[in-house]
Amino acid sequence: MAEAVAELLERAARRELPLEELRALRLTLQAVPPAALRARLGDRHLRALFALLSVNDREQVSACVSILERLLQALDPLYVIQNLREELQKGLFHPDDSVKILTISQVGRIVENPDAVTEILNSPELLRQMINCIGGEKIAVAKEAISSLSRIAQTQDGLETLFVSSLLSDLKNVMATNDVVRYRVYELIVEISSVSADSLNYCANSGLISELIGELTGDDVLVRATCIEMVTSLAHTPHGRQYLAQQGIIDKISNIIVGAESDPFSGFYLPGFVKFFGNLAVVDSPQQICERYPVFMEKVFEMAESHDPTMIGVAVDTLGILGSNVEGKQVLQKTRNRFQNLLNKIGHQARNAPTELRLRCLDAISSLLYLPAEQQTEDLLRMTESWFTSLSSQPLELFRSISTQPFPDLHCGALRVFTAIANQPWAQKLMLDSPGFVEYIVDRSVEPDKASKDAKYELVKALVNSKTIAEIFGNQYFLRLRAYLREGPYYVKAVSTTAVEGAE
Repeated sequence: MAEAVAELLERAARRELPLEELRALRLTLQAVPPAALRARLGDRHLRALFALLSVNDREQVSACVSILERLLQALDPLYVIQNLREELQKGLFHPDDSVKILTISQVGRIVENPDAVTEILNSPELLRQMINCIGGEKIAVAKEAISSLSRIAQTQDGLETLFVSSLLSDLKNVMATNDVVRYRVYELIVEISSVSADSLNYCANSGLISELIGELTGDDVLVRATCIEMVTSLAHTPHGRQYLAQQGIIDKISNIIVGAESDPFSGFYLPGFVKFFGNLAVVDSPQQICERYPVFMEKVFEMAESHDPTMIGVAVDTLGILGSNVEGKQVLQKTRNRFQNLLNKIGHQARNAPTELRLRCLDAISSLLYLPAEQQTEDLLRMTESWFTSLSSQPLELFRSISTQPFPDLHCGALRVFTAIANQPWAQKLMLDSPGFVEYIVDRSVEPDKASKDAKYELVKALVNSKTIAEIFGNQYFLRLRAYLREGPYYVKAVSTTAVEGAE
């Protein structure tokens, strides 16, 4: 096999390989180990294949790109940059996007190699064209360029090269292409800033984060909606949150939520601003965030109590995020009757809303009700039980009816609610007291697809792993659940048939 590849590569180097044989080479390469390829591969073969990309024949270009992807992956990144720098440079200017993606992905490989990265950092023209690729029409090319440039910025030298040289001007110039490209550059900046406090300092000193914040707090409501997503990403890191707090950005976002009351266009950006605080509360401290920015909680409740499905969806998602840990649950519990009433509305939406909102309600309910075994104090168990009973007059039947509907997503969503409460004694007693419920759990015939079988298996696993299940369910049911767990999610009982003499 390797000999056949060597012969085809030789013919490619002599430009004697027609399209049919290029296709054959592409298929043959998949069966040859990288070590065998390296032994027979020279840079003249690769240069010849790069040269074959210059024709105006899409099929030939496509075949050559596939071949080069396989061959280049087999080579040491340092070898690639030292011997094929010019070819990589030309690839970035190629009119076919697949060639650009091939080239940019190779640069991404090279910069991850500590011996090879210096070669890239000393190639300003190559980097300049990579930056220009962010402004390309095809999002796939831009994404690959953002990914590779982000990797370049993983080192001190890389940060210096991008932000303390003429390349910073190139970044700013490409931003001027249009709004879409400007947001792509912001995406790159946020990605780099999220790596470390040092990375964030370089990005801040470049002035680009200030530009992003300026657009976030500006008057264009559509721009606000886009920028808040990026700022939320930045807030996922401790140094990012510290920066946003020091610069007064979190206070500004809170003030914009306060001012949203009088803004007829607030519906465009308000969901993103509320999500920002929801994410902030989880990664920081739900209690501190809700106490310091009371407008956040008030706005979440207002949105959840509204009649706008979009706003309800965002509010439900945010409540699910906020209530995903014990501190967040306790913050919600402090609102007393208001949250209990809201749970009743969420239970109603889980039964009656359009499918997408029903799913979001089911996921939020699962998050709110889940309580790890090590955190199950009497007070917290009383709280989750009271929340469950607030969802509906007959909550267990509500979710059971949803789980029997012929829609896999809703079916699995309801099973996840049961799984969330499965390790809590009050829920186990409810399940046992509900006629036919345990039989439903161990009945494999009601799960029509893989996702449903997996969801049911997770429910069984949560029950079996609970310390109270054997005592509450009794030995007979406990053994049936344990057998289900042991047999796995896709077990099918063998049906024996008896041959009858003389039967047709």
